[in-house]
Amino acid sequence: MNEFSPSKILKSLPTQFFATLVSKVEKVKAEGHDVINLGQGNPDQPTPPHIVKALQEAAEKPVNHKYSPFRGFPYLKEAIADFYKREFGVSVDPNKEVAVLFGGKAGLVEIPQCILDPGDVVLVPDPGYPDYWSGIALAQANMKMMPLKEENRFLPDFNALSPDVSEKAKLMFLNYPNNPTGATANVEFFHDTVTFAKQHNICVVHDFAYGAIGFEGKKPVSFLQAEGAKDVGIEIYTLSKTYNMAGWRVAFAIGNRSVIEHINLIQDHLYVSLFGAVQEAACAALLQSQDCVDKLVRMYESRRNTFINGLQEIGWDVDAPQGSFFAWLKVPYGYTSESFADLLLTKAHVAVAPGIGFGNNGEGFVRVGLLTSEERLKEAVERISKLELFSSSHKC
Repeated sequence: MNEFSPSKILKSLPTQFFATLVSKVEKVKAEGHDVINLGQGNPDQPTPPHIVKALQEAAEKPVNHKYSPFRGFPYLKEAIADFYKREFGVSVDPNKEVAVLFGGKAGLVEIPQCILDPGDVVLVPDPGYPDYWSGIALAQANMKMMPLKEENRFLPDFNALSPDVSEKAKLMFLNYPNNPTGATANVEFFHDTVTFAKQHNICVVHDFAYGAIGFEGKKPVSFLQAEGAKDVGIEIYTLSKTYNMAGWRVAFAIGNRSVIEHINLIQDHLYVSLFGAVQEAACAALLQSQDCVDKLVRMYESRRNTFINGLQEIGWDVDAPQGSFFAWLKVPYGYTSESFADLLLTKAHVAVAPGIGFGNNGEGFVRVGLLTSEERLKEAVERISKLELFSSSHKC
């Protein structure tokens, strides 16, 4: 049988970080160990029943057995506009400022291919979501990292970028609440972002995947709430986290008209829109009662408090995340992020994601997903405690 070589572009794609992590976890599980897997970002709760019911009823409609309109049904885009007006006070034109996506990841990977030419420069958060890198590789563009430092609340410092990089940049990725750090941004930061983007003619893509998940009564801020944001960029919102619809693959981009048109155009060539029943279910999620979202956020906050308090009690000096369902934890003295993650997996059978997988500035941290029950989180703390890493003889 002939073996055909992959293209140069395919060879240029980064290693799928999470696939490597999964293989390590599966190896330990195959040895018969009970692994508490806190290393991934897959929501553990079911989709709310009223959304499932909407899908079931819509699946019986013959209109949904045909191809959907290429750019999505108008009713879904109108629901998205209503959702943003209600939740964030942001007004958008559903016909020209909304694009339906096959999950947030698809949009994030498509964007660089829509507006960049080979060799163009993209500003990328470090640490950050690794799939930003994939779209940049497919566009044959160049990444320039924006360090996210603890001392700057894990926000990029635009003034620290070299003037040459700022002038060459055409695209910037941001993500708050942040994966992996759990940090949040305020509207003043987004005002500064708009000013910087206008000054250098940069398109901003704000990944708002965790836009519903803020703690201590603080609702996450939308980039589009900053004056002039639609002039310079877009926001990508997924239903995966807000409504536990990760497997449904439904999201949307919203904002700058030219960028939205570019996304719609590339998708005209890649897809024939989402299954109509999924679009109807998405409408139910966005427009019906949001009690399920409030309950979900309370659950994540309770898990956060249980886990972080437990770690602090065993002597691990950690900070609580402000948003998302991740915690970003400093590794103990003497370990790298990967060696510490391997230790937890092999000795405590607790899986976490090493920070280096999210960029060079992720070194020294591990990411934990709060995506299991409080009982399992408590058990994870107990297992880690038995390693005696945080006694007075160790420094964190």
